[in-house]
Amino acid sequence: MSETRFIIIGISDSRMQTFSPEIMQAIKAAKVFSGGKRHHDIVAPMLPPGSLWIDVTVPLASVFDKYTDHDEIVVFASGDPLFFGFAATLQRAFPDTEITVYPSFNSLQTLSHRLLLPYAEMKNVSLTGRPWKNLDVALITGYPLIGILTDRSKTPAEIARHLLRYGYDNYSISVGECLGNDTERIRIMSLEETAQEGFAFPNCVILKMTHPRKRYFGLPENLFRHLEGRNNMITKMPVRLLSLSMLDLSERRVMWDVGFCTGSVSIEAKLRFPQLDIISFERRAESKAIFEENCRIFGTPGIEAVIADFLDCELSTFPAPDAVFIGGHGGRLPEMMRRIFGNLTADGIVVFNSVSDESRCDFLSSVESCGGKIQEEHLLCYDAHNPVKIIKASK
Repeated sequence: MSETRFIIIGISDSRMQTFSPEIMQAIKAAKVFSGGKRHHDIVAPMLPPGSLWIDVTVPLASVFDKYTDHDEIVVFASGDPLFFGFAATLQRAFPDTEITVYPSFNSLQTLSHRLLLPYAEMKNVSLTGRPWKNLDVALITGYPLIGILTDRSKTPAEIARHLLRYGYDNYSISVGECLGNDTERIRIMSLEETAQEGFAFPNCVILKMTHPRKRYFGLPENLFRHLEGRNNMITKMPVRLLSLSMLDLSERRVMWDVGFCTGSVSIEAKLRFPQLDIISFERRAESKAIFEENCRIFGTPGIEAVIADFLDCELSTFPAPDAVFIGGHGGRLPEMMRRIFGNLTADGIVVFNSVSDESRCDFLSSVESCGGKIQEEHLLCYDAHNPVKIIKASK
């Protein structure tokens, strides 16, 4: 049987759709149509008598099975089907099939038009069935204009609360509800107002920066919350920056921070490389609240904190790291290194800060016993603190 061909027509939420003669001819000639229930409600009067409609519902695999019974299907989708839309989904599911797309304005374009807002530089993010990560990356990067596709759980109110939780109060928010519909509504609000409001669905959001956040290159130690009475238990800024430089994080995907204490290394890494997935381990339970507060202070959502003894963790549940920083080892460095090297990717790097000859020797011998090799080593003296040897190893 030949591949199913798809004609994908982007529509708005308006009950009065206007199509070109070419699109109208494609609809008139078709026998099988598909889309969401909302799409069907809008286009049902236009469909030819006796036509078949296939609802797009989850799981999509069962929908795709139905598609394969037909030679050609006209699919209705919201806005621009190639903008976080169904056309991209079909391309993945049917990589060799013929697809024709007739786009409409997507919701963020429509909201921009309503606001008379030039949007060429806008960073677009979808939270529709997706985690917070792409929004977090946009916030940390400091884009002045961010367009967001929402869903029923990541609502405008929840988005506002997320920004306020991590100190991104330097944005105003515009919300477009039911764009193109008779009940269309557009509101420009503060984050505090938005966090307390309810919104009709579907909706979308545009964040506009009101002023830039202060950005550091090297976070000062005095701005961190510390363990009670233990202000020196933090990787000092020069040591932190050199350690992160040696991890070569611009080329990495997943970093583990073992023994995070205040979280200074994880937070500095996230601010410099927001796309990086970071999992941070610490056995002190009291460090969790300190870490969370420091993430709020510096605006670094998205770091996964694990409060447990690293040697007891089921590490297979976490993504394999290609960069590991060891901030604490509790005198059990050889065991720790065996676990790290057992999970490290083939091109992975480990960086360790040694403050004694004993820990340096333990690290060197552990790397050798794990089949790794030392890449470089630096000695750094900082104020009245003990000299620190920063050592980089690889598989």
